[in-house]
Amino acid sequence: MCGRSWLSWENRLRIAIEAAGALGYLHSQATTPIIHRDVKSTNILLDHNFTTKISDFGASRLVPLDHDEVTTLVQGTLGYLDPEYIYTSQLTDKSDVYSFGVVLAELIIGQKPLCADRTNEDKNLATYFVKAVKENQLFEIVEPRLLREGTLEQLQLSGDLVKRCLNLHGKDRPTMKEVQNSSLESTRNT
Repeated sequence: MCGRSWLSWENRLRIAIEAAGALGYLHSQATTPIIHRDVKSTNILLDHNFTTKISDFGASRLVPLDHDEVTTLVQGTLGYLDPEYIYTSQLTDKSDVYSFGVVLAELIIGQKPLCADRTNEDKNLATYFVKAVKENQLFEIVEPRLLREGTLEQLQLSGDLVKRCLNLHGKDRPTMKEVQNSSLESTRNT
C-alpha cells in the first residue's frame, strides 16, 4: 500500500479541524483574503503535540476584496490540484477546498494522492475515493485501524465531507469554514 500512516483517528480529526480553521481564516477573516494554492499534506506541519501549522506560502495569492477569483498560471502539486482550476486558470478559495479534500482522503485511507499500486483508473486518490463513496464501498478502503478507532458514523460523515470537497464544480464545494464545522461535527458523533 502507498503511504500508510501512524496517526490515530483522534489526532487525524484534530489535524483536519485545525488545518481547516487556518485555511478558513485565510479565506474569509484575513484583512485581504489569501488563497494558499498549494494545500497538501507536506505543507501541514505538526509539532511534538500534533498542533497543526500551515506552511509554504510561496505560491499563495492575495484576492482583491471585490473579487471571488484570480486568473493566474496554474501552480500547485499534482494529485492535489483542483481540476476546475487546471482547466480555467481561475483560482478561487474553492481550489484550496479541493486540495484539502485530497488531504482528508489521505487521512482517512492512509494513501498518497497518486499511487502506482492502484489500477489505472484509480491511480488518482480523489477519483478513487469519490468512486468508493458513490459505490458505498468507503469502509472497504478506510485504513483498517480507523475502523477500530472511529465510529462508522464518524467515518461516513468524514467520507461524505471529502466527497463534497472533491466535487468537480467549485460552486458545489463547501467553504473551509463549513469543512471545519463538519469536521467538528464528526468529533461529536462518538
